[in-house]
Amino acid sequence: MKTRALRNIALSALSLAGVTAMAQSTEHDYVLDFKDTGIDIQPTMYGIFFEDINFAADGGLYAEMIKNRSFEFTLPLMGWEQPNSDRHSFNKQSGYANIVTTKEGTNHNTARITVRDDKGYSLINEGFRGMGIKAGAKYDLSLMVANEDGGIKKIIFQLIDEKGTVLGETSVSPQGADWKKYETVLTPSKTEAKAKLKITFEGTGVVNVDMISLFPQDTWKGRKGGMRKDLVQKLYDLNPGFLRFPGGCIVEGRVLERRYQWKKTVGPAEDREILVNRWNTEFDHRPTPDYFQSFGIGFFEYFQLSEDLGAEPLPILSCGMACQFNTGELVPMDELDPYVQDAIDLIQFANGDTSTSWGKVRESMGHPEPFNLKYIGVGNEQWGPDYIERYKAFAKAIKDEYPDIIIVSGSGPFPDGEYFDYGWEELKKLDAEIVDEHYYNTPEWFKENATRYDAYDREGPKVFAGEYAAQSVAIASPENRNNWECALSEAAFMTGLERNADVVYLTSYAPLFAHAEGWQWTPDLIWFNNLESYATPNYYVQQMYGNNPGTDLITITEKKEPITGQDGMFATAVVDKNTKEVIIKIVNTSEHAQETDIKVRGKKLATKGTMTILGNDKLESENGFDMENIAPKTSEFELKSRKMEVEIPAYSFVILKVKIS
Repeated sequence: MKTRALRNIALSALSLAGVTAMAQSTEHDYVLDFKDTGIDIQPTMYGIFFEDINFAADGGLYAEMIKNRSFEFTLPLMGWEQPNSDRHSFNKQSGYANIVTTKEGTNHNTARITVRDDKGYSLINEGFRGMGIKAGAKYDLSLMVANEDGGIKKIIFQLIDEKGTVLGETSVSPQGADWKKYETVLTPSKTEAKAKLKITFEGTGVVNVDMISLFPQDTWKGRKGGMRKDLVQKLYDLNPGFLRFPGGCIVEGRVLERRYQWKKTVGPAEDREILVNRWNTEFDHRPTPDYFQSFGIGFFEYFQLSEDLGAEPLPILSCGMACQFNTGELVPMDELDPYVQDAIDLIQFANGDTSTSWGKVRESMGHPEPFNLKYIGVGNEQWGPDYIERYKAFAKAIKDEYPDIIIVSGSGPFPDGEYFDYGWEELKKLDAEIVDEHYYNTPEWFKENATRYDAYDREGPKVFAGEYAAQSVAIASPENRNNWECALSEAAFMTGLERNADVVYLTSYAPLFAHAEGWQWTPDLIWFNNLESYATPNYYVQQMYGNNPGTDLITITEKKEPITGQDGMFATAVVDKNTKEVIIKIVNTSEHAQETDIKVRGKKLATKGTMTILGNDKLESENGFDMENIAPKTSEFELKSRKMEVEIPAYSFVILKVKIS
């Protein structure tokens, strides 16, 4: 069978990947057939699902470091300390802050600071579980000030650590009673994950402040007030075909008044009306009352991010139904028009000429060129007759105005059952184009469902596997782990998605991000704290698929049957016409190595290829901030005649790539 040299190459690769070959080994004879299947892999096949959960936006992707920068939280001074205030004391001390509220505009609150005797009244902002600052890096600080009576001579800004030690300092001198924006730069002398911003007022009198903001200069693409660089880089490295935003249940709101309204998220950042995040008190195990949405990342930024990533934008809009797990509040059908108009206007915002009203808004934000939106989603995971009735109204209006836009509909929150079956039946009658399916389940379920789409109607709607993740304990359990067993089962399941690429057009893991101290839901693809981030094993599974999608499906079989779990093995194969390569994905979910002889039919291949292995012999193994135990490793292997003879390690996901000669 295998030559000693080739076996040594494979074992060397296993060692690099941290995988131990078990003594027991099963032999397989596979056939790789280049006969045209007529099935294309969609450019959107592997994408990203973004939702503002787990501090994914404010405190995460959005690089703003000040929490409650414009005093708009329900408790307007949440996130701010007044260590030497006389607000609640009869002793005459240094000063206090009042909140002045106006009904004008969208930024309703202002902090009115009264400094009494120049003893150094201070405000301290705690950040998002602290502020991650790096020694020598530059941070842009800005704020709006109206020096009401001219008595405040200087405002001093200091980055401090948990002991109060000053790590960086700068100041501004406010002039005049009219509102004016002041900008300066802070450069810390030390790296600190739990820094705070201390603001001290010199002089006595009354001064009004608002929109106090602190951003690193080193953002993604160097954009002022932009996104956190390391987190966007991880998204870019996934090579996503699409970006779905802004969620998720966040689209719906617990009540309709708190749904996501895209028009409130565009235009100047200071004019975007803040909203309580629907995940703030959703789970008893992780209440997060200080979780709000500043919409610093709004729909313009999502479109811009899609463009940066080379991904198709896929916005999802409210269909007039609040989350059915909460209130299920419905807008009456005779009051649905504004919701439908939001969808029509969004398409104009994304694609309209700059002579259109919403095209002008896009242009004013610095993007006169259209974003070339092709997809739009109606509702998140609603179900039942009420959803179908509202979907019909949206679909008719959108198609009447924009017949080329592809509409994504939903089949509810579950992968089967009464709601699911009803949704699919009705959407099929309506000639729906793409139906979104969600599944959170056990690793065993994912392996068993690698054949899920084999029997789907090839003439029916296409599928968007819009949210999925294996749960190590139970759905929504805080004990779920991003372990190798879950990631391996997802890799196995994804062979079934790819093998059915004539039905499945888009796929995405969910949720995407989680702050190590601010999370509500597990598991998640990327974990981060205030300074660092790490990729989970699940991330690397997505990355290996996303960077090796291919363009055309071909077959790989054993005994003329697809490889869908026989002896714990799963496999699929594609051709990439652009790189002139064949790409074979093989997943071994068994506890022993598997010898595979892959016979090639229909094409001649190069004499060498690459083998990328992701694996670990411990299913409970995880990655972390200190070490990524599970990450892909690549080595070369040689082909023998018209065969690939390779050993697939126990508990591994392997990609073989060979040039077509």
